[in-house]
Amino acid sequence: MSSLVHTLLNITAYRNPFLRTLVPSIGLAFGIQAAAAIPSILLQTERFYDLSGSLTYISCTALSLYLPTLRARYAALTAATAPAYPSLLASLTSKGGLNAWNWRQVVLSAAVTFWAVRLGSFLFGRITADDGKDSRFDNIRGSPPKFFGAFVAQATWVSLCLMPVLALNSIPATALAALPFFTITDIIGVSLYIGGIVFEATADRQKTQWLKEKKEKKHSEDFLTRGLWSKSRHPNYFGESTLWTGIATTAAGVMLTSVGQAGMGFSGGLAGKVGALAMAGVSPAFVTFLLLKVSGIPLSENKYDKRYGDRKDYQEWKKNTPMFIPKL
Repeated sequence: MSSLVHTLLNITAYRNPFLRTLVPSIGLAFGIQAAAAIPSILLQTERFYDLSGSLTYISCTALSLYLPTLRARYAALTAATAPAYPSLLASLTSKGGLNAWNWRQVVLSAAVTFWAVRLGSFLFGRITADDGKDSRFDNIRGSPPKFFGAFVAQATWVSLCLMPVLALNSIPATALAALPFFTITDIIGVSLYIGGIVFEATADRQKTQWLKEKKEKKHSEDFLTRGLWSKSRHPNYFGESTLWTGIATTAAGVMLTSVGQAGMGFSGGLAGKVGALAMAGVSPAFVTFLLLKVSGIPLSENKYDKRYGDRKDYQEWKKNTPMFIPKL
């Protein structure tokens, strides 16, 4: 195992710091999804699809954070000269250094991990309650090529969403020490993340409670119009888009600086800054596109339109409640 890791580290030891982190991390994403796809296809079950997505997010984030230390440890001549792993807690108050990450690297990595654990456990609990079935897979679970394509799509989703975090973690912590401890983009980004994940979690909790009360015959409502669901028809998706915007904002604030550009191996000119902005922006842009145009809102809206489209109360709710951005 040790020799395999050493070989993989050597193969991906590119001169460009960004590629040294990007390629192994994305390779891991597709590797985990391929491994999860095989038993899922054989058993024709999507029970662990979302859970494997969360595991992929956590694994790729951790790998990108620890890669520089792993490379240094494998390059050390003896165990005595191998550098120690940086302390996560100590790095929370650190600008970065030889044996510490910059606090932004730890906070954004922790932010992704917390989101993945929360959403993954929520979705796994939901599909378990629904006997392991998800209507998204009704037309593809019986087709191995299509089912495998869903796992490839999930690996692509992880890779694109993690792009700003992978880019930030590719910058040497010693270089990040030259940055101010706090900037305006840090404050805006972290605030957006906190607001977004609280909004998403609250919306999910409200819907879960509503479904529980419906099963207990405490109400006879066919669709939820209370709480955050009275402010937006899809408040959980709005929270999702917002939190990834926050992660991208904090990362972009670093990636666009001269320190960030040099740390990623970019030119620092207009092309380098446009590239950095694109890599940060692709995360919330891709998430929001999926939610608005592909698998989020369109599927949900079509399902409810078919069920309740001819009802006046449903039409009133749609008319008076914004689809995405909540009303004040």
